[in-house]
Amino acid sequence: MASLNLHYPLEGDLGPVYGFQWRHFGANYTNMSKDYTGEGVDQLQYVIRLIREKPYDRRMIISAWNPPDLPKMALPPCHCLAQFYVSNEELSCMLYQRSADMGLGVPFNIASYALLTHMIAHVTGLKTGDLVHTIGDAHVYLDHIDALKEQLTREPKLFPKLKIKKDTKNIEDFTFEDFKLIGYECHPPIKMKMSV
Repeated sequence: MASLNLHYPLEGDLGPVYGFQWRHFGANYTNMSKDYTGEGVDQLQYVIRLIREKPYDRRMIISAWNPPDLPKMALPPCHCLAQFYVSNEELSCMLYQRSADMGLGVPFNIASYALLTHMIAHVTGLKTGDLVHTIGDAHVYLDHIDALKEQLTREPKLFPKLKIKKDTKNIEDFTFEDFKLIGYECHPPIKMKMSV
């Protein structure tokens, strides 16, 4: 962090990254320990409210890209914009990712935005539609090439089904135990180092 000229007092403080932008867009960031309740724009709740009140609105967007805050971030947002869309009682999400680490980042980005879409659909009473993922710069790091070649030799498994056990209308009420993957099978892990 010091090499980026960021001097936050607590280890692990990455600055005003994803969660801060989603829930407090426009607020003045000081550190990760401060309570920002009521500060900035809560984009997540804004999108949920629009889905409930104006489901065919074309402004259901969550953005993590906030130019004035970029110099304060450990790393500018890679997955930076999600637009939600309702059609035929289904909620879909289009994700734009400016920079995509194909070995490590993208699999987690796909899983996390798919889960987010399921969660928002659940609390708004909709079925889950599609996740559309658009990538600006897709890249493979040199030290990931062998691992990804190995991954390409593997036969894909069937997709699991996600079951949400809790009936809630508030996205903040979910806990880890509320989610169950049915039919999840995976291959043994492939090790890759994080690159920046």
